[in-house]
Amino acid sequence: MQSHPGIRDATRADLPGIIALLADDDLGRGRENPSVPPDARYIAAFDAVLSDPNQCQIVVADGSRIIGTMQLTFIPGLSRLGAWRAQIEAVRIARDHRGTGLGARLFDFAMGRARERGCTLIQLTTDKSRPDAHRFYDRLGFEASHIGYKLAL
Repeated sequence: MQSHPGIRDATRADLPGIIALLADDDLGRGRENPSVPPDARYIAAFDAVLSDPNQCQIVVADGSRIIGTMQLTFIPGLSRLGAWRAQIEAVRIARDHRGTGLGARLFDFAMGRARERGCTLIQLTTDKSRPDAHRFYDRLGFEASHIGYKLAL
């Protein structure tokens, strides 16, 4: 019997798998620490996400293996007539599941959540060094309409 990956909210037990996905690329290798047990900073951040009703850590699980993840944040704002927007961050799909439609399923799930929350816009940022991700977001209908800036503190 073939298993079918499920999309759901993350639990504390998923944290090592989430971190492993974040660390499994050129950018993540230099900034993440996938050691088990997880660094206390990851645990504190995960607990903060879970305790905030405007945050969701979403995973795609195939049995006990985490094969996809994203963080979804709901942001209230005054612009656009007081519109809520959804922000997608830290999207990862396991290397051996890319190109299978799993990423599109994860985004469909996130967009459904955003609609349920009354969001009128969904946005994301992506590193300039990720051309495959850019093509994926283009296929989903996202537009590269803004220039983003970051400043390390």
